[in-house]
Amino acid sequence: MNGKFQRHWDVITAGDVFTDLVMSGFPRWPQPGEESFATMLHREAGGGAAITACGLAKLGVRVALLAVIGRDGDWLVERLKACGVDDELIHRPDGDCAGLTVSVSTAEDRAFFTYAGSNQALPELLAADAAARNELNRARHVHLSFRVASELLAEIAATLHDAGCTVSLDVGWHPDWLSSARTLHALRGVDLFLPNEREAELMTGQSEPEKMLRAFADAGLRAVALKLGANGSALLSNGEIIFCPPVSVEPVDTTGAGDCFDAGFIYGWLNDRMPDECLRLGNICGALSTRGFGGIAPFPTREELNL
Repeated sequence: MNGKFQRHWDVITAGDVFTDLVMSGFPRWPQPGEESFATMLHREAGGGAAITACGLAKLGVRVALLAVIGRDGDWLVERLKACGVDDELIHRPDGDCAGLTVSVSTAEDRAFFTYAGSNQALPELLAADAAARNELNRARHVHLSFRVASELLAEIAATLHDAGCTVSLDVGWHPDWLSSARTLHALRGVDLFLPNEREAELMTGQSEPEKMLRAFADAGLRAVALKLGANGSALLSNGEIIFCPPVSVEPVDTTGAGDCFDAGFIYGWLNDRMPDECLRLGNICGALSTRGFGGIAPFPTREELNL
């Protein structure tokens, strides 16, 4: 590893951060013009970068968050710090308010209504500010959790590799980004890509997990951890494909489960666990995170993971 950079953290997560208002217990999904009443309301920090960072911190990983949080985001920052996430790289400019997501959740699925807010400034910050990009070199690993333009993704990945860092990406549901041929090409420079089944289907045009992963391999991707929800997960690594069965749990709220999977998988990956063990850790973290509201509070402990 290049000794030029001092490693202050094991992982930096970079991406969107929201205040999540999770409403659940709906008897049914309302039709347009109808009203349905939740039986429970919960406030939590959300966004893929925040949830994955908090999960990693709970597992004992030294983690910082690179994000742009509006001037009204004091509660968010304090919540992240309380979870063990270093706030040194959080930018707090005057201007737009912090992002907000209303999560309407049932035991089976969820829908999100989101205002991006200050999160919209992060891609511009990283594209225009070399100093901000260089901050990423201060970790062993960088996990990107936002829609990164293909040119910027390729530049960030190359710079991190030159500095001896590895990089992973979970962009979430952004159809234009996922369906772009430029995106698929840029992903060749990423060490680990973590889509869910719906995102992978859009990217590859395939409907079966093994065919999705073969398509990613044909496109030149290095490693892909594929989240399959109730069917567990699968991994493409070094040209091989392995599957891992799901963990049985009675879900209360599925918000953030995929981001919790990311935390478990990345923890195993950075600690040189075998591929099937990385999938198992991801599955456990994703499944057990659904026992309560939001993706942070119910994230499993080290004891639950037998670490």
